[in-house]
Amino acid sequence: MLPLFPAEPPAFRTELAAKLRRAAAAGVWFGTSSWKYPGWVGQIYTEERYLTRGRFSQRRFEDSCLAEYAEVFPIVCGDFSFYQFPAPNYWEKLFAAAPAPLQFAFKVPEEITVRQWPRHARYGPRAGLTNASFLDAEAFTALFAEPLTPYRERVAVLIFEFGAFPRGAYEREEDFVMDLDHFLGRLPAGFRYAVEIRNPEFLGHLYLSALADRRVAHVLNAWTRMPTLGEQAATPGIFTTDFTVVRALLRQGRAYEQAVEMFQPYTAVRDPNPEARQALKMLAARTREWGERGFFFVNNRLEGNAPSTIGAVLD
Repeated sequence: MLPLFPAEPPAFRTELAAKLRRAAAAGVWFGTSSWKYPGWVGQIYTEERYLTRGRFSQRRFEDSCLAEYAEVFPIVCGDFSFYQFPAPNYWEKLFAAAPAPLQFAFKVPEEITVRQWPRHARYGPRAGLTNASFLDAEAFTALFAEPLTPYRERVAVLIFEFGAFPRGAYEREEDFVMDLDHFLGRLPAGFRYAVEIRNPEFLGHLYLSALADRRVAHVLNAWTRMPTLGEQAATPGIFTTDFTVVRALLRQGRAYEQAVEMFQPYTAVRDPNPEARQALKMLAARTREWGERGFFFVNNRLEGNAPSTIGAVLD
């Protein structure tokens, strides 16, 4: 049973919420990649809310912590949707779990963005096979966009994340761009769209021009093999529409699995990344100066604790 008078939130949380509100009012929306992190209890989350018979309940936390997240952050990126097409009743439950001001970004399911299924046990018998749904605009519309349509005022952006294509999947940048452009041209109206790539050789004029023609954003992403955020921001033509999407995920050169091992349970910053912080500040300042909207998502795997990273950037 929860106490009658829950503990006051820590000063960090109160100050961070105020900074985030001011930034969002200027068009700069900062949030995190996902939200179900028990390591944030005592920082963002209040332990007393999730006690059952005097003990912390992981299930209660995961079922209800989004409402408390929304007391601090104006936006969140849902990574979960990368792994399946959520059913309509799932969307209904998700949007009911948080107050209406909270905005969402969602990663589009990999069913749409994976050309060949990785040779990994998670993919079972289809591992290594060609994905028949790759860049299938009809499947995306019917299975993802249409179920989200009743909530689209709360959807800030939909992100197509393309993992690094293996050697030989596309011989040239223009081959990928041709397929991508054809796909983007068939997407339903009503949503903002953004594309994230993990092949640095594709980050060229043809790719950026295709996005600009379709008014789709390039996701500036801090990732293992990609140029740094600052380097991407300096690329001519990188800002392809009237909104910006940034995902600060990993330090350049660091593997995802290595970051997980280093930083779990994500209670504190373990490895500050001055370059990424400075780039986030610069991109936020650009968004404000141009009077546009910017959606910035920070992952725990960047430095060890996403809320602290965001707080440092906003300072």
